[in-house]
This record gives sequence, C-alpha cells and structure tokens, in this order.
Amino acid sequence: MKTFKKSFKINAEPSDIYSAITNPYTIELWTGYPAIMSEVPGSEFSLWDGDITGKNIEFIKDKKVVQEWYFGDQPEKSTVIITIHPDKEDSVVTVEHSNIPDEDFTDIAEGWSEYYIGAIINFLNPNF
Repeated sequence: MKTFKKSFKINAEPSDIYSAITNPYTIELWTGYPAIMSEVPGSEFSLWDGDITGKNIEFIKDKKVVQEWYFGDQPEKSTVIITIHPDKEDSVVTVEHSNIPDEDFTDIAEGWSEYYIGAIINFLNPNF
C-alpha cells in the first residue's frame, strides 16, 4: 500500500475550491458527469459515473474534506484528506491519499494531478 501526498496552488478562494469538491452541481461542471455528493458525514458519494466511489467522513467548510475511497474488496480503508488554506490571493490545496493499492498508485497519482485537482484548476482558472 502506498500514500500519495501533493500540494497544489490554485488562484481561487477557499470557498470556491470547497464548492468544487463538495457541491454535486459544481462537480458536474468540471467533470462532465453527474455526481452524487452530500456534506453529510456517513453519506456515500459517486464521481465520474461511478469510477470513484466511497464514503464521506468529515467536512470543515472551506477548509477540509475527509473521505474513504473504495477499491473493490480491499479490506483496508483508503483515506483521502483534502485541506484548503488561503495563501495571499491564492489557495493551497493539499491532497493526502493513503492505503492506495500498489498496482493502482500510478493511475491514482496521475488522476489527482491531471483529472481531479487539475480539472478544478482549469475550471476555476479558464484560459480564454
């Protein structure tokens, strides 16, 4: 099992980033797929048409999201902690994803950088 941890600087307010992670309508805008998401701890979520599923554990508005991600029948919980901190006119988003199966690590790491946080960056900072 491996852990992915990376920080991203985003030119956006923490509240906008938090909404992009937690609001199903906003998620649909940057992913292109319907999303099932709720800020209720214990609720299940589904992103990218079910490619990412799990359970929501904790929310601190505009600051932190904690989730468990499901990997098939894997007995160990895969935990995702996303923290958001203001940094002058930007925000720093740190993703720590633990207990990633070794065989999935490269795809997950690329997914976070390119398709998850990368897509949020592109959504919040479009290049017109």
